[in-house]
Amino acid sequence: MSLQPPAFSLLQSAALRHVASPTIVIVALLYFAGVIAISVWAMRRTRTAQDFFVAGHRIGLVALTVASVSTSVSGFAFIGGPGLLYTIGLGALWIVLPASITNVLGAWVLAKRMRLLGEVRGLMTVPDAIGARYRSPAAQGLAGVAMLVAIVGYMATNALAMGYVINAIFGVGLAWGIWIGMAITLAYSVAGGILAGIYIVVFQGTLMALASALVFVFVLSVNGGMSGISHAIMAADASFLGPWGKLTPIAALSFFFVFGLGSLGQPQGVHKYYMLRDPRQLKWYPLLKTLGLILVLLLYFGVGVGVKALVASGRMANVPTPDAATPSFLLGFTPIVLAALVFAGVAAATMSTVNSFLNIGAAVVTHDLPIAFGRKGRNELFWGRVSTLAIAILAALVAQSSGAMVAFLGIFGWGLFASTLVPALALGLNWEGATKEGAIASIGTGLVVTLVFETLAYFKVYTFPAGVTVSGLSLVLSILVFFAVSWLTRHGAGAAIDADVRVVMES
Repeated sequence: MSLQPPAFSLLQSAALRHVASPTIVIVALLYFAGVIAISVWAMRRTRTAQDFFVAGHRIGLVALTVASVSTSVSGFAFIGGPGLLYTIGLGALWIVLPASITNVLGAWVLAKRMRLLGEVRGLMTVPDAIGARYRSPAAQGLAGVAMLVAIVGYMATNALAMGYVINAIFGVGLAWGIWIGMAITLAYSVAGGILAGIYIVVFQGTLMALASALVFVFVLSVNGGMSGISHAIMAADASFLGPWGKLTPIAALSFFFVFGLGSLGQPQGVHKYYMLRDPRQLKWYPLLKTLGLILVLLLYFGVGVGVKALVASGRMANVPTPDAATPSFLLGFTPIVLAALVFAGVAAATMSTVNSFLNIGAAVVTHDLPIAFGRKGRNELFWGRVSTLAIAILAALVAQSSGAMVAFLGIFGWGLFASTLVPALALGLNWEGATKEGAIASIGTGLVVTLVFETLAYFKVYTFPAGVTVSGLSLVLSILVFFAVSWLTRHGAGAAIDADVRVVMES
């Protein structure tokens, strides 16, 4: 069993059906017009590589929090997530239950140190922080390579998800949906970089939080509240409401572990820590992000249990695929304007995720890899834009192949980020005993273990027992290797930390 990236659930079923509604088309067009307007504004403010990659360190806490929430859940909270909950029951909540713990750890263990390192060293990328911590271009380059491998998978699956949703709205076909979605994303990624992406995500996230809350109200209304939902489901499928749902306990706890600790290695979130204007505001970050996630995930939970109750009571036909749970409920039980807002928002949420990975991938190509080979990149703003375009075209081409190969590329994204970045970055910035040898060994372990076992599973050569995930195994092994190799190479570990980095770690 493998943990899947947010958009991967869209690959498991047929494309979403065409909703064929002029209202939805009009709302989507207005939505995209707003995106373009923000892009033009951001382009005029993007003058340097730091503006392009880290928004010039001038993002406020509220904007950062909304952007982080939106990037964390993306389209998964509105399509794949409700379908997953509808299928496996309350066990699907083990994916989101660690959020509050992760938000605290992210703020107190990682965010402050990342932001201060960015200030004292002028850092722009996640591998930058690893290179600075261990005084090792090799560790920085290897981290960049691992991220690029994972980004290919995430980009392809999200590009395919964009194609499905845009085709559902406009009826243009999957291939055109992929290219239209990528073109809109490129319009603001190339022009305004992460600065445009942040404020577009704030725009999108605010509307989606409102839509999520409204959808939840309709879920309660049509089902007679939570008591009505519970009674309908209990009569038809009592195990659905059990603490593990239809998962085994070990599978649910693996979800909790990987999505909890593994979140500290997701570069689309971690990278945003560089952008905060005032690191002193981070004391409010866990509370604000947790509240934001609760609001956005109301739809994730509400539609999952609400549709299950409607189907169980016979008031709604069984959905053809899990991914159809949200569209079927919206089109059957909510005003068309609200359905339109959610459909447009799903497309925009997926685009925001693509933008984040485009920006991160371009930074790896133009900044981290040259450093690993002893070269200082020149004109990083220009080449960042060129790399963004190249990565987007590659992802769109891979997405068009669809099917199993894209699924294979996307399966290991989350776990690969977690196993290669959590030990070296999150643990390394909090433990003086960590060594560059330990960091390099842990990154290599996470990369090799994830690729080998996911490949074996893909070709059906070997699979783990039910409930054991490749992501969980690779994360545990990379942490153990990190500590073991650091202990074996511990001589002089403290002296290898630069003075300014030590001050940041002790802050």
